[in-house]
Amino acid sequence: MKHGRWWAAAGAVLTAGALLGANASAVGAQVVRAAPRLSASSHVSINCAMSKICPDVAESDEVFGRYVGHDEPSALFYSNKPGSGNRMQYSVRLPDDPSPQNPNTKSYQQELNPTFWFGLALCDTQSYPEQVSTCKPDSDTNIVDPAVSPNHPGTAFMELQFYPPGWIPWPTWAVAVGAGACDPTQWCAAVNIFGLSENPVTGQLQNSTCAAKAGIEYWNFAFVTKNGRSQAPANPIQSTLATYTPNPAKDLFMNSGDVLKVSVRDTRAGVKVVLDDRTSHQSGSMTASAANGFAQVKFDPTGTSCTPIPYNFHPMYSTSSPQTRVIWAAHTYNVAFSDEIGHFQFCNGPNPIPASQFGLDANGNPIICPAGDTEGRGASAQPTDGDDDFCFPGSEALRIHVNGCTESNTGFDGASYQKLWPDGNTRLHPEPIAFSPPRTGPNFNVNYQQMGFEADLPDIEPSCDVTTGSGCTLIPAQDNGQPAVFYPYFSAFNAGAGHGCFFGYGAHLPGSNTSFGRNAQYGSLLGSTYLRFGGGGASRTLFTNFRQVFAPTPCRA
Repeated sequence: MKHGRWWAAAGAVLTAGALLGANASAVGAQVVRAAPRLSASSHVSINCAMSKICPDVAESDEVFGRYVGHDEPSALFYSNKPGSGNRMQYSVRLPDDPSPQNPNTKSYQQELNPTFWFGLALCDTQSYPEQVSTCKPDSDTNIVDPAVSPNHPGTAFMELQFYPPGWIPWPTWAVAVGAGACDPTQWCAAVNIFGLSENPVTGQLQNSTCAAKAGIEYWNFAFVTKNGRSQAPANPIQSTLATYTPNPAKDLFMNSGDVLKVSVRDTRAGVKVVLDDRTSHQSGSMTASAANGFAQVKFDPTGTSCTPIPYNFHPMYSTSSPQTRVIWAAHTYNVAFSDEIGHFQFCNGPNPIPASQFGLDANGNPIICPAGDTEGRGASAQPTDGDDDFCFPGSEALRIHVNGCTESNTGFDGASYQKLWPDGNTRLHPEPIAFSPPRTGPNFNVNYQQMGFEADLPDIEPSCDVTTGSGCTLIPAQDNGQPAVFYPYFSAFNAGAGHGCFFGYGAHLPGSNTSFGRNAQYGSLLGSTYLRFGGGGASRTLFTNFRQVFAPTPCRA
């Protein structure tokens, strides 16, 4: 498409149901090399203490002994209509990248965000806060203010994640942050469900044996497949290398430019996501059910067991409001869209990155950008620093041959914080992610009444005291103390009379009706109530987000 005109086609497709004339033929997936000495049946799980694409925990120091987290600018959607917390549908257009030629002069989706996702709060009685043994699905009786009582039902969070094509292939994500392309040119998606093995009242965490195998913040994972059946157990105790290895014969692969209908709803077997590709006329689904190998991890803080409890994960709430949140997460989200940013950093110079499928050296330590090389490029190039690890050489990539590191970018100077975002120049920069606000109701024809934008920057910034809000800035500071060069934001587009509105994410996008004040859209510092770790049920206020709520919603599907 010509510069600045992607949105015209996207608007028509997202709202009117027309189809883009993209080539829908499947592209043969490159064979992905497995980890040395691992068979498809070998146990593999993703460790949230290393792979920081898990939901950001509000009290990360207590859980992991250090800060573990990342940047997740989000759009949140609210409605008091029963069912809005467990039944919703979006329209999505997958963005295209520039050509792979001369990649060091361009930017790509995987450099800006290793994934974007749609989220939902779920019941998980073996997850934080471990005070009650039941959770009634799809019910607002689960709303419990931690300031009033610690007896909130156990909560998990689902992220339906989409993975851009072209860079380092799965299953590298088993240990590395942000490295996980399914195919040289096609997208894939997966259902991710996160629980937290922590009792904040007593200050107890999961036993060390199980924590080593499944993690404190544990992770169920299953690709969206064509037949709706997982290709291997989804839970982190029984998961294998096959769980994380994409299979083009089983998994739904999608082309850049494809328009999707994304549906999320509860069923008797658990929450079910369905992806209908309106361009290729293919579909895929995944149900978070025991039959698909989804399971809770039994909380056993004083023992040594590590037991999966087969489980059908159901949505927690009936409606969606600022009160229907995951009370252990830094964000306040329930029904949400988020873009994972702040992971990728360029690594350039005369010293080659050691070739390794898993971003780890022979001793199991993360490969770092070698001494003598520089991070960033062009005017942003500078000596490497402490967050330049889990690095991969561009020679290992499927199609976009760029050297890069995928740690959480705490210096706020990586690709996500440069002017590399979608801006209409599709020769040099990717197209934006385009999506409609969700709709709910029996026929998915009811709009959400309110929405908000939220950024969890306070929880990430080294200068910020989240207990007081002191030193927290909406535009984060780099390691050199200067504000980040850029921070991305949402824009809204009117698709025409009777066709509603949709969002794009990036810079000031040509054709947008509004960018909501650009970075000002994230609003003001927000205090949220959390249980104090080991506080016997006492609570405290932490300032972990900036947020602005719009009532009524300024963008209706």
